[in-house]
Amino acid sequence: QVQLVESGGGLVQAGGSLRLSCAASGRTPRMYVWAWFRQAPGKEREFVGRIHSTGAIEDYADSVKGRFTLSRDNAKNILYLQMNTLKREDTAVYYCAAGPYYGQDRYDYWGQGTQVTVSS
Repeated sequence: QVQLVESGGGLVQAGGSLRLSCAASGRTPRMYVWAWFRQAPGKEREFVGRIHSTGAIEDYADSVKGRFTLSRDNAKNILYLQMNTLKREDTAVYYCAAGPYYGQDRYDYWGQGTQVTVSS
């Protein structure tokens, strides 16, 4: 069973930065896509960005493009989300997820989420 544990959330002022981490543990079948999603209060969960396990391919939601960056430390099995120039609308619970196919919207494993709050 794969476990994903997020960390790094917190309270930050608008314009600031945070780095989220997602550590994978357990018996991990080969997962080729690692992603972040977020859910703000009263809103549906939305895609933030994803990265192939090799790091060769990545893509982002338009709302975060140019501000957020994904990376992977495959040796440690950790996914990172560097968030810069944060805005109030980035406030949400952030979830990491892992799936077997980069080209499909399928994620078999999810973390419990970490809260990010951006104040003005």
